[in-house]
Amino acid sequence: MLTKRIIPCLDIKNGRTVKGVNFVDLRDAGDPVELAKIYSAEGADELVFLDISATEERRKTLVDLVRKVASTINIPFTVGGGISSVADVEILLKNGADKVSINSSAVKNPQLINDLAQKFGSQCVVVAIDAKQIDGQWIVHLVGGKVPTELNLFDWAKEVEQRGAGEILFTSMDNDGTKNGFANEALATLSSIVNIPIIASGGAGKIEHFVDSFTVGKADAALAASVFHFKEIEIKVLKTALKINNIEVRI
Repeated sequence: MLTKRIIPCLDIKNGRTVKGVNFVDLRDAGDPVELAKIYSAEGADELVFLDISATEERRKTLVDLVRKVASTINIPFTVGGGISSVADVEILLKNGADKVSINSSAVKNPQLINDLAQKFGSQCVVVAIDAKQIDGQWIVHLVGGKVPTELNLFDWAKEVEQRGAGEILFTSMDNDGTKNGFANEALATLSSIVNIPIIASGGAGKIEHFVDSFTVGKADAALAASVFHFKEIEIKVLKTALKINNIEVRI
């Protein structure tokens, strides 16, 4: 059985780690380089770095900060925010990223997924999907959750797999920052319709939520931010609890 992964997420704005609720009301959560060092030492399986305002501000990802973070960790490192071309990805990989996460640019130019998978391999390409329920339908949103599209979450997930994405990072905007648990029903549906790993994001508040994301939601990995940043859950304690619940993790 493949081990399940625990992934802290650094949402970056103005060079600092931030965290909000439902994608708004951001508050400072610390220095990204220091947090990265801590998570790597504590046994995180991977680290995700999302420059959350890069697309909205129409600029590239903070490459210098990516390099600093990469130099302090020894776990796989995924970087997203403001990526819109093969050249952008080349720069990030040269500066320490192992994988890239694309979101708005993938919706606006789906061919980008094909191009990146062809050039760097599917294992390098994570497609992030931010979605919320509108009239009972899961609708994909762009630009940090600010712009709704006409895309259905499940249709889009199937398409990104067909185009060569190696993983999907699904964030439920309805659950984000609420600490009420992940969107397990949607996760389970995603896991049943695609054959690539699904990373659950949005809603972690306690250890049981991680257990549920793997058992009920069938996720391959669970990503969280504030519960780790503000020391509400320690990664080692979390992984021990997952083991007790017969969920395979790397200790």
